[in-house]
Parts: sequence; structure tokens; C-alpha cells
Amino acid sequence: MTDSTNKPNAVFWVVGILALVWNAMGVNAYVQQAYDTEGHRAQFVDKPELLELTNNLPSWYTAVFAIAVFAGALGCIFMLMRKKTANFLLKLSFAAVLIQTINNLFFTGTREFYGAFEYSMLAAIAVIAFFLVKYAKKATANGWLS
Repeated sequence: MTDSTNKPNAVFWVVGILALVWNAMGVNAYVQQAYDTEGHRAQFVDKPELLELTNNLPSWYTAVFAIAVFAGALGCIFMLMRKKTANFLLKLSFAAVLIQTINNLFFTGTREFYGAFEYSMLAAIAVIAFFLVKYAKKATANGWLS
């Protein structure tokens, strides 16, 4: 049992909940893409070539995408449960995000379809994943995760 001096502040809970929502949106995006849902296809109505490229990504990429979003979501759940396991899961998620980002920027044909929104999302995903790794490390140092 933790003593009252190691209770996380309100910012911890806000960050944890917002991070969980963010990662849940990533899980939703993964499920939509993996099951090729109507919602997924609707995003590419004006770019059928990009849908074709997206649907033909290698299986290792789909696995990395799954690791990124599910490890991130679980990491946030463990952080809200105040467990140190969050550190490992968020680091794993960040590593998978980096692999995805590098692949998207340099090794797929999708880059030619990118605009400001797509580039900003790539950056935001990587920055948020990095922030969560640092935040979980800080939360551990503060005694909030055990």
C-alpha cells in the first residue's frame, strides 16, 4: 500500500485518461484497417491508389501497427493502475511507432499522397508516444507507479 505522500496529482490522472483515449483511437484505427471496414475505405474515397497501397502493406507492418497501439493502450491502463509495467509497454509502443514512422516516410509509396495533415499526424503520434515514455518514467521516479 502506498502512503499519502506518493499519491499522484490531478495532472497525472488527466494525462493518463487523455493518453488512454488517444491510444484507444489508435486501436480503433488499427481494427478499422485490419478488418477493412466501410469506415476505413471511406477515408480513401478520393485516393483509391492510397487505399490499394494501405491494403497491401506487408504483414510485419500490420504487426508493428498492432504492437504500437495495443502496447500504448495497455501502457496507459497500467499507468492508471499505477503499475511500473506501464514503462515497458509505453517504451515498446514508442519503438513500434518509430518503426512505423520511418517506414511510412522512407520505404512505402504512401508518402507521395501525404499533405500537411498526414505529416502532422506522423509527428504528433511520435511526439505523444515519446512524451508518454518520459511521463511514465517521471511518474515512477515520483513514486506514483510501483
